[in-house]
Amino acid sequence: MFKVQCYKIITLNLEHKNFRLKIMATIKRFEDLEIWQEARNLSKEIISIAKHTELKTDYRLKEQIKSASGSVMDNIAEGFERNGNMEFRQFLSIAKGSAGETRSQIYRLYDNEYISKEKLDFLVSEYEKLSGKINNFIAYLNKNDFKGTKFQ
Repeated sequence: MFKVQCYKIITLNLEHKNFRLKIMATIKRFEDLEIWQEARNLSKEIISIAKHTELKTDYRLKEQIKSASGSVMDNIAEGFERNGNMEFRQFLSIAKGSAGETRSQIYRLYDNEYISKEKLDFLVSEYEKLSGKINNFIAYLNKNDFKGTKFQ
């Protein structure tokens, strides 16, 4: 288990008075991380493109983009499973780099007419958002003094 504290603020309106609650959860599995879930969904989107477009005949590009998109979710998982905050940050940085690599390859999909402009814009936007979330998570871990269960 890697202790990652996640907070969610909710506002309740009781008898016309607003109350803000801070809810804290401990993430015990990498599958519970929102960034891993989003990376997985985007990887599935890339795999679908590889199966259902002419990309399926462009073996080199197909394998490159499938590998890069899978690397995002895989590095988030591997870093989490290392049980050390510093290693987790390092793997998150690699995952962010893989998201950038995938984004670059998405432009190649468009340039080679495998995807539409709308699909290009959607995927680029989603990978940019994911990169931002990974970056914010790295910043959170940098502020957190918890070193991970590896060092207990």
